[in-house]
Amino acid sequence: MGFKGKRIALIGENRYEWVLSYLAVTCGGMVIAPLDKALPDKEITSLIKRSEVDAVIYEKKHQELFEKLKADKEINLNTLICIDKEDKEDEEDNETISFESLLEKGRNLIKAKNKLYDYITLNNDEMSIMLFTSGTTSASKIVMLSQNNILSNLYAYQTHFKINQDDILLSFLPIHHTFECSITILYGFYSGATIAFCDGLRYIQANLKEYEVSIFVAVPLVLETMYKKIMKAIADQGKTKLINTMTKISNALLKVHIDIRKIVFKQIIDNFGGKLRMVLYGAASLDKDTIIGLNNFGINSIQGYGLTETSPVLTAEAENKHKPGSIGYPLDNVEIKIDNPDKEGVGEILAKGPNIMLGYYGDEKKTKEAFKDGWFRTGDYGYIDDEGFIFITGRKNDIIVLRNGKNVYPQELEFLISKLPYVAECMVFARNESNTDTAIVAKIVYNKEVMEKDYPDTKKEDYEKMIWKDVKEINKTLPTFKHIKKVIVTDEPMLKTTTQKVKRNEEIKRTEKELQKVGK
Repeated sequence: MGFKGKRIALIGENRYEWVLSYLAVTCGGMVIAPLDKALPDKEITSLIKRSEVDAVIYEKKHQELFEKLKADKEINLNTLICIDKEDKEDEEDNETISFESLLEKGRNLIKAKNKLYDYITLNNDEMSIMLFTSGTTSASKIVMLSQNNILSNLYAYQTHFKINQDDILLSFLPIHHTFECSITILYGFYSGATIAFCDGLRYIQANLKEYEVSIFVAVPLVLETMYKKIMKAIADQGKTKLINTMTKISNALLKVHIDIRKIVFKQIIDNFGGKLRMVLYGAASLDKDTIIGLNNFGINSIQGYGLTETSPVLTAEAENKHKPGSIGYPLDNVEIKIDNPDKEGVGEILAKGPNIMLGYYGDEKKTKEAFKDGWFRTGDYGYIDDEGFIFITGRKNDIIVLRNGKNVYPQELEFLISKLPYVAECMVFARNESNTDTAIVAKIVYNKEVMEKDYPDTKKEDYEKMIWKDVKEINKTLPTFKHIKKVIVTDEPMLKTTTQKVKRNEEIKRTEKELQKVGK
């Protein structure tokens, strides 16, 4: 169709046709631009315009939008390919090409001995993928990645975690996101595994059982929710003491290389489908109790860390090398260093390796700002311990600098608050109460079901007092300058990206407006 070297946008659910399109484009000498299916039309329009794509592959629900964009003379979009288009009428005079008709034409070319596609040569070092950052802290940037960026990352995963031909992975996270696409889809296929597509958030546990999933790539919120439900059921059945005893015995036997976890914890593992052996997670830190709990039950939990700009993984734990709370250690072909560390060894995390992006499309200024002496600036602050494990203390933009010059890392406080049994999610931020006082504020979203079940005698209007009492107990474990001075309590979920990261800036603005309304 004459698209070699041109750009193709791709938007849709996690499905077979999405994967087929992604691989056909990237292996065909074209540039793929995956879009977030959850974006509003206004943002999709902006990204289509900025990325200068020639064609788009999409689902029927976006038909009206893309017909409108194709008609816009200021936009470069020329070809529409609909995954769901059912008819195969003559399409020369039609706005849209059906996905099925393209497959048919391709099969006919193969039957006619056309081998053009077989002899396409790829330049491993030029832009092959355009990815859009989530924009949790600022407007989205267009990240340029090469084939070499992606493949060098896939190659390096093998020394940290293995996927086998017998494994079945559940594709649940948004497929346009580089974490899901690289690990579940690309590394899954590279390893010869089978990929099953999840039916949605409500069906995770059912799908884990139905497909007998052995490896699950997820975000902490999903894993923590599942783990808390299971532990709550154990407590309700009065089996907590029994589980704790069996865990001690099991862990003692593990030291002499006897593993009985799959036997003694079979009933618990069945809640995850019965075959789950490993969970891989990123995007945020997983609660320490969940990490230890899953590992105790024989489900190997592995934390990974990276960014869209790093294809995406920089560091990870390994199947046999863990340190709960850390983000693991660098992949074999990645270098990590801490820039300008303070007395506690905390500084910005810098990275170097073949997986680092080519730059930001159309933005030389931001590309230059993203590097320091050839090292990529992650924007995350952290430290490296004596064993080489890396710990994140917070985002550079999120660090709270008090008037006395002291630094407070919100993530540290959020981690402590999230351990309270009724906390669904939380966010810590600074608020200027006056010209001389900066207050550390915690916004806490409580789990409505847990509250009503565990505290039936507590009225909703008294939840804030009860939660504030627990926060004061947390304050006692902290130096005075880190004390939380105000809590905001709600059962309304926070604003999040499709990978469940809290949009901090937007959430803080929303919270400030709410506080101003009530005169606080």
